[in-house]
Amino acid sequence: MARTAPNRARPATILDVARAADVSKSTVSLVLQDSPLIRDATAEKVRAAAARLGYVYNRRAAELRRQSSNTIAVVINDLTNPFFTEVLVGIERKLLEAGYITLMAHTGEDLDLQARVLRSMREHHAAGIMLCPVFGTSPQLLKEVHAWGIPLLVLVRALGKGSYDYAGSRNERGMRLATEHLLGLGHRRVGFLGGQTGAVFDDRLRGYRRALKAHGVAYDEALVRRAKPDREGGYQAMRELLAAHPATPAAVCYNDIVAFGALAALGELGIAAGRDFAIVGFDGVRDAAHSNPPLSTVDIRPGELGVAAAGLMLERLQRPKSASLRYVAEPTLLLRQSG
Repeated sequence: MARTAPNRARPATILDVARAADVSKSTVSLVLQDSPLIRDATAEKVRAAAARLGYVYNRRAAELRRQSSNTIAVVINDLTNPFFTEVLVGIERKLLEAGYITLMAHTGEDLDLQARVLRSMREHHAAGIMLCPVFGTSPQLLKEVHAWGIPLLVLVRALGKGSYDYAGSRNERGMRLATEHLLGLGHRRVGFLGGQTGAVFDDRLRGYRRALKAHGVAYDEALVRRAKPDREGGYQAMRELLAAHPATPAAVCYNDIVAFGALAALGELGIAAGRDFAIVGFDGVRDAAHSNPPLSTVDIRPGELGVAAAGLMLERLQRPKSASLRYVAEPTLLLRQSG
């Protein structure tokens, strides 16, 4: 039976593609959505027909009809920190392999901006939201997003106890490893630099304190220098520590970027890191291998963390009624020249 050619005065439609490929409209729709339910040979035939007719799939219109999308929102608190950039790269790679697009937003540790970004992601019908919450985020946010009917996965910074999807690391254990390493070198006064508040800070400080206790060293609050978790914070924290306690020979840092700032301060003071002062960071960012000197760090493999987090989100989308999902990276101590 001869097939009627589409009217070239109008754009080709999905029905035109179905006729040209000799398949149903629903089959064409599934192929254009990259569904694994269609055999490869059929999918290729449909795509060839669409290309021949110049058909362009309006994915946004289809998403609005379904009130969903193939977009995953990833909301990051601080993209100036290479740790979060590496996490994001891992997330994007995993989601792209599964046919999802990453819609990224940067909140800059601003609660109001975070609220606006999340509302925008809801309006764009994101299939899921992956959020590293800003400091001060209320656990009530979990209930709010749940009421939207959008899966939420919390990244890095836990929002208290409860049943929710989460991907992070064993912060207390990681900081205990770093502190015990420095104590094992014979240092009895070990500083703690950077960080100010939040669950991650509390966990890492707890690991520091427990390492001291295990080695019979009294905790000294004067050796803890709270500061913003960035280069400037690390720089100021190191300067303050050595101004108040110049004989301090070693320090652990809240994260690697704080350690980079602390290394800069040591350089200005003419103190050789690794020889005159031992320092260990936390996160395992790639830049740590190329600092001066190369930075010893607690490695939680940020890229792998991102891949694992994306895997949890994909699993949640496939099994929306399953119990809460968790991935907690096991830290390892990566020793280099700094300490």
